[in-house]
Amino acid sequence: MSDQNLKDDAIWREKLTDEQYRICREKGTERAFTGEYYDCKTQGEYVCRCCQTPLFDSDTKYDSGSGWPSFYQPKQTEVIDEIRDTTHGMIRTEVVCSKCGCHLGHVFPDGPQPTGLRYCINSASIQLNAEKG
Repeated sequence: MSDQNLKDDAIWREKLTDEQYRICREKGTERAFTGEYYDCKTQGEYVCRCCQTPLFDSDTKYDSGSGWPSFYQPKQTEVIDEIRDTTHGMIRTEVVCSKCGCHLGHVFPDGPQPTGLRYCINSASIQLNAEKG
């Protein structure tokens, strides 16, 4: 699949579940404390659910108490695009996969050091590639 096609939502309608499509392509949000990875302690690499781009390492995951998987930094800054989000009467920063445009969640300036950031990510938007033990 070409990189141009990766941002075509029609392609993802066939490849994702209804819930994954709602979150990844329609900028939805899963309910807090319900996602597959919010309390996951397994070591590994979190990749984009759609295009498999490596996004986060489990070493940067922490329990923010928010009910969503939270990370203090992406693997590389280039893998995530930030977009101003003014929906729901708030001003937030949405984060999307820079390769395919998959909605990941939001980033907030209330995370731990060393970055002070909290990437609050939907489990439906990511997939864990666990380290082999």
